[in-house]
Amino acid sequence: MSVNRLSHRLVGAVIPGLKGKYSHAPILSCSVRKYTLDMANTQESTRQDLPQLMAPICSVFRRYLKSKGLKYTPERAQILDAIIDRDNVFEVEELLLDMRGSNHRVSKATIYRTISLLVEAGIITQALFDSKQAHYRLIYGLEPRDHMVCMRTGRLVEFSNKEITKLRDKICRELGWEPTGHRFQIYALSPVEEHEDGEETSEPDAS
Repeated sequence: MSVNRLSHRLVGAVIPGLKGKYSHAPILSCSVRKYTLDMANTQESTRQDLPQLMAPICSVFRRYLKSKGLKYTPERAQILDAIIDRDNVFEVEELLLDMRGSNHRVSKATIYRTISLLVEAGIITQALFDSKQAHYRLIYGLEPRDHMVCMRTGRLVEFSNKEITKLRDKICRELGWEPTGHRFQIYALSPVEEHEDGEETSEPDAS
């Protein structure tokens, strides 16, 4: 699998729990959110890279809540908006702090319950990282994104590869299952080492 077939980006996060010296706008109405994608451009995972959705994400969440006999409350709408506005994986505590910093009065219990409902609805998923804190990311309407974690520094690279998705679909077809998503994570050692002065240098080749 050649590197040039991968669409990847360095995520602005370092996964806690791994060895290394690294540490880690007003809310719009969800009802008007809808995303589009130029399918020829897969170099960056940005909000402009999203495929055309059949319905806004909030409508999907509304229908799911209704099927469970639950209401689409203002608090749940605010939480969903805050997640959509994030460009990266997130922890619940980070989301809570960001929302309170934006003067949203949302309890931790409400966020955790809403996160659980969003996972059940297939809108977000839990990431796999080596950490005591669960990480989540938006997946609805997005091209599948996989991750590679450096075991030395904890740095995280996000990438996309269609061959992985094809293999997933092939395995599901052989077993008679219907694929709805996947999580794939590689643990490796990165070829770049970051020093305390902030400079990055390639590691010397082994002689």
